[in-house]
Amino acid sequence: MTDGEPGTAPIEVRTSTRRRKSATAFWQNDTVVVVLPSWMRPPQSDAMVENLVRRVLAQRPNRHASDGDLAIRAAFLARRHLSGTLPRSIRWVSNQHHQWGSCSLASRDIRISERLRVVPPWVLDAVLVHELAHLDEPSHSRRFHELVSRYPRTEEADLFLQGFSLGLEGAPDRADNARTA
Repeated sequence: MTDGEPGTAPIEVRTSTRRRKSATAFWQNDTVVVVLPSWMRPPQSDAMVENLVRRVLAQRPNRHASDGDLAIRAAFLARRHLSGTLPRSIRWVSNQHHQWGSCSLASRDIRISERLRVVPPWVLDAVLVHELAHLDEPSHSRRFHELVSRYPRTEEADLFLQGFSLGLEGAPDRADNARTA
């Protein structure tokens, strides 16, 4: 097993005598697993691994984004779409199952649900702008909605999250998936 670049996933490369022509890559827990035909050797195998890992990571772009990555993105969005006001801290959390994010006005801390690690970046950006807007306007007032609408894909992200939420509600529990895998 090897580690990927910072902000990416660990990578495990396997070979298979059953694979003759094609290679594949997939997520297994938090690792990208690449399976190559056993006859394949460098530099062809290196190029294949790099290409497959890039494609798998693109399917789940925020999966391995760190809290630091969130802070960098939030700072960019705050400057570009809002007043530039920054939270004291921002991080991923695993205990938010009914909200995409939360903002504590007293501490100025923002928490983002880990369920959003698999959404496209523009959807995560919309959630970040929503939470950042609370730093300037605590309630969901008209002014708040004017701030949030400065992000151009807000309505599109809201629609995506509505569908995503329905998909999560209908999906089997993760623990059930682990037992059947």
